Amino acid sequence: MKQIFASALIVSSLLLVACAQTRGYTPAVDTKNSPNAANVNVDLQQCEEIARQASGNTATETAIGTAVGGAIGAATGAIVGAVSGNDVAKSAMIGGTAGGIGGAAKQGYESDSKYKKAYNDCMTGRGHKVLQ
Repeated sequence: MKQIFASALIVSSLLLVACAQTRGYTPAVDTKNSPNAANVNVDLQQCEEIARQASGNTATETAIGTAVGGAIGAATGAIVGAVSGNDVAKSAMIGGTAGGIGGAAKQGYESDSKYKKAYNDCMTGRGHKVLQ
């Protein structure tokens, strides 16, 4: 039982780190025939900062997702364990681990999607043609 928990904790930690490192995104911008081509580098830097602010911190969001998903999963697992006559503690642990991993993935993905959308919207708003 401890091995399952340790393995799940390692996987959760790796997922958290992977989600926190997805911020390497830069939109592809078509500068051909663009009157704003000279501003593209400055706009990319400024829009990146705006996107960070708009989407929140991915690592923080992922940690929140882990905690909330873990709590919901543990409660659900305990209920299922009690109803089915299985070991309640083990069922809660399994449910909490699964819920934590799912919550982390969901929150990390949503934060990353907000980041990309904010980045693209900012660049488009500044008159650039964003290809991605």
